[in-house]
Amino acid sequence: MRRVTLNRRTSSFRSIKSFMLIPLFTLLTACGGVDVIQYADRSPKFDLFQYFTGQTRGWGVVMDRSGTVTRQFVVDIVGTESDDNTIVLDEDFIWNDGEKTKRIWTITKTGPQSYSGSADDVSGTASGKTAGNALNWTYVLKISVGDDVWNITFDDWMFLQPDGVLLNKAIMSKWGIRVGEVIISFSKPTTS
Repeated sequence: MRRVTLNRRTSSFRSIKSFMLIPLFTLLTACGGVDVIQYADRSPKFDLFQYFTGQTRGWGVVMDRSGTVTRQFVVDIVGTESDDNTIVLDEDFIWNDGEKTKRIWTITKTGPQSYSGSADDVSGTASGKTAGNALNWTYVLKISVGDDVWNITFDDWMFLQPDGVLLNKAIMSKWGIRVGEVIISFSKPTTS
């Protein structure tokens, strides 16, 4: 009788172990991601420096992992090229609750289609690649949550549309688990 119980326990443990591996395998295979090069033939062609030089405005929402909008914002950006390989983006955010925040990016072109960047609230170095009408930009943002600071990974995808509209979707994750997303629409001011 004792041997049967041990076999049942071992069998149950193996079943639980196998069941636990299914979500882990799904999570690991989902992290493979999309390669920006698949958008190489898409147009209009996106040039990060050309698009963000001068004034740009964006309207965005932050959503939690269930898809509920938790905050809205407007961001005004002034982009200044300091040389052929560097642009500074001065971003001023106004949130729907009245809070105002600022981020200043320094972005360097590291290759024909690659970039690196830094900002005060970014941990380490951001990296990006462009192809066709797309940019994939990844970084870790330090976000205050109560008295704590969380490091949240952002996987940003930007797609240039006709008429100068730039759509941005960023997936936010912590420890590899999706915690929310940000959606922004950028536009250049019209000249009269």
